[in-house]
Amino acid sequence: MNASNKFMVLFVGIGLIVSSCSRNPVTVNKEVSFMSESQEISMGKEYDPSVVAQYGLYENPSLQAFITEKGKQMAAISHRPNLPYEFKILDSPVVNAFAVPGGYVYFTRGIMGHFNNEAEFAGVLGHEIGHVTAKHAARQQRDQLLGQILLMGGIIFSEKFRQFADVAQQGVGLLFLKNSRDHESESDKLGVEYSTKIGYDAHQMAGFFKTLKKLSPKDGAIPTFLSTHPDPEDRYNKTNQMATDVQKTLDPATLKVNRNNYLKMIDGIIYGEDPKQGYVENSVFYHPELKFQFNVPASWQLLNTPSQIQMAPSDGKAMMMMSLAAGNNLQEAKTQVINENKLNVLESSNVNVNGLNAIALLSEVANQEAQQQTGQVADPLKVLTYIIEYNNMYYKFHGLSAKADFNNYFSQFQTTMKSFKVLTDQSKINKNPTTLKIIEANQNTTLQQIFTNQNMPSARHSELALLNGLELNAMVEKGTLVKVFGGQY
Repeated sequence: MNASNKFMVLFVGIGLIVSSCSRNPVTVNKEVSFMSESQEISMGKEYDPSVVAQYGLYENPSLQAFITEKGKQMAAISHRPNLPYEFKILDSPVVNAFAVPGGYVYFTRGIMGHFNNEAEFAGVLGHEIGHVTAKHAARQQRDQLLGQILLMGGIIFSEKFRQFADVAQQGVGLLFLKNSRDHESESDKLGVEYSTKIGYDAHQMAGFFKTLKKLSPKDGAIPTFLSTHPDPEDRYNKTNQMATDVQKTLDPATLKVNRNNYLKMIDGIIYGEDPKQGYVENSVFYHPELKFQFNVPASWQLLNTPSQIQMAPSDGKAMMMMSLAAGNNLQEAKTQVINENKLNVLESSNVNVNGLNAIALLSEVANQEAQQQTGQVADPLKVLTYIIEYNNMYYKFHGLSAKADFNNYFSQFQTTMKSFKVLTDQSKINKNPTTLKIIEANQNTTLQQIFTNQNMPSARHSELALLNGLELNAMVEKGTLVKVFGGQY
């Protein structure tokens, strides 16, 4: 949980770049360019370590080899084959794929688990490479890039929190470049074109949009494909038509889907949260490796990344975060926290949290974001901070809200922070992840009956149907491969 401080730095420089006129490699039109190709590459190189540090890489050599092979193959036939492309799988349950300038393309293990064949993957891969080749990020204005919406499980945090405690740098969920409707449509077209060129049936890409449409934010989907941009149903129809058009000169029978190959490749992939990185159960967050736990307020949503844990209520008027503080002792950690967050400390006291030495601070901090927007001095944010010494590390909790709202959340902040304690329950420490298990239907029957025969919890049948891209009442032929849950679920 070492804080990463570069997350949004790259975008800030865009407004300082002198614009020039160049020819877009996809549209072949001359247009104003806000960065050169070398600047795009530098931007990607600077951004990449922050992404990897925050989310980590999913260690699966065969799956990584697959996306690298297909990525390089597709990049070679794209409009910009000479970029230094890199393709990576992030260790996140969020269903997302995104790309940044310079040729860096990311898929989460969450989205890899939702694909049901290679052709679906290839369509999304082409879509993301299309954002790079069409210079969509480079074509954004500075304000658009800096105007990222911070999302966490469907929560939109108030802008006034963004400057505090590295929220802007860390992001809330996987931040992605916000693309216009035209850019999304253009990337859909390129996804169809590129995936077809390397031999896949692009109709499968259209089908995957239907799967994504059924995902809601609470399911962990960040809407790169389903955002305020093209309507998913309209997008499905248009992508299908584009696939039909591009296949007119081809024999569709020669185009690959490769369902079984793909499903066998993701057999055993971790689904949902990986317990070893921390997980929530019955409103308690457990971290088996670092061996601590704390309570999460009822109805608050939590996002856990390797660098920080963030929590928020549904109204978005408050937030809590927990990460590590630097220092060789508790007093040094306190000084560091005060300085890095520019806290105006109102109260400070030494406290004991379940046998652990700690310091509690009550502070105010200038609301810089609101002040920049209005040009006037804004009401400060109020912050409750606990710095807790445990196992030679210093864990810092911040709970913050607007000063006028602070008393409404104070008890929740304090209850959570004071609940921090050593994790000793071996059943929580040894919890195994849920995985996707690929099984073969042994008879002609419905998808739901297969789940029942496999002793899958009935409450999760709809979730499994979505993972398989089918309806529960769909008939499944004998020998068909099906996703079910493995491990603990």
